[in-house]
Amino acid sequence: MDKERAKAFMSTMVDTINAGSIALMISIGHRTGLFDAMAGSGPVTSVELAAAADLDERYVREWLAAMATGGIVDYVPDAGTFELPVEHQMLVTRAGGPLNLATTTQTIALLGSVEDDIVDAFKTGAGVPYSRYPKFQGWMAEESAKRFDAALIDEMIPLIPGAVDALTSGATLADVGCGSGHAIMLLATRFPNSTFVGIDFSDDGLEAARINADAAGLRNASFIGIDAASMDMVDAYDFVTTFDAIHDQAQPAAVLANIYKALVPGGYYLCAEPRAHSLLRDNMAEPMSPYQYTMSTMHCMSVSIAHGGEGLGTCWGATMTEEYLAAAGFNHLSTSTIKADRANSYFLSQKGA
Repeated sequence: MDKERAKAFMSTMVDTINAGSIALMISIGHRTGLFDAMAGSGPVTSVELAAAADLDERYVREWLAAMATGGIVDYVPDAGTFELPVEHQMLVTRAGGPLNLATTTQTIALLGSVEDDIVDAFKTGAGVPYSRYPKFQGWMAEESAKRFDAALIDEMIPLIPGAVDALTSGATLADVGCGSGHAIMLLATRFPNSTFVGIDFSDDGLEAARINADAAGLRNASFIGIDAASMDMVDAYDFVTTFDAIHDQAQPAAVLANIYKALVPGGYYLCAEPRAHSLLRDNMAEPMSPYQYTMSTMHCMSVSIAHGGEGLGTCWGATMTEEYLAAAGFNHLSTSTIKADRANSYFLSQKGA
């Protein structure tokens, strides 16, 4: 046995346990607003921070200890003060928008809540249904909203040739797997002459979408509750978008075929999927691969399998995505990335005229 290798692996395991623990505490800091309260405040004591965030001091004090020992905040023992460095602020505060990784740490607890179900799935080969993830919809809505707010209008939609001009004049766009409809709301507000339709099978998400659209007075936005694999629309939309939706599907090929049918001849489809390679060997050096494969095992793949699906997984990758688009009949035009969404690749395809 190589004792040095064993010793190094011990350090790896300790680092892993500490990192997982800190991830949970970062999630709490995000959800309670502690990071936002610390941003720009300078050095503070636990008493001062608790008062500013309107939280219990004893819990804040223990949280600060975790943040200090984890290297997230600076600690001055003699003064008893803590400070969120300016270099850290954009990565853990809401002001960071798409850069705020504190939102992503929420998935550690979310996935941990179904660990027993996943262990059983390893034994049976069955999946874990979407209903076992009651908080996933809310997390995904927050995670996607920060990207949509930063880049939907100025970076994502302009990837589609002529889309801005067409939507300004008046066109139709459907967002399949729309969740709570944040993208539809932004588009309907920006392009009042166009018609936007959100499609999803989540009753909770669609209810929230309809309430928000009504409250905003958006008469050009509507929402349809249907499984995209059963969608039967022909030549209905000038543009279709999906954001992180295809790899979760039980029947991704059927969904893509239905999207193809739903587009008018010459219509464009913008498909955002997790940025990854299709082969494990090509993902070995990617910094977020452990997270992506964990998310896949404990959610994306398992949800698909639970509904009798293929279980493509989070890392089905660019090569497979392009193969599925071609099989659906699309002319794949390009694969792009954007600065505000480093987690996804954007696949632009067109329906033949």
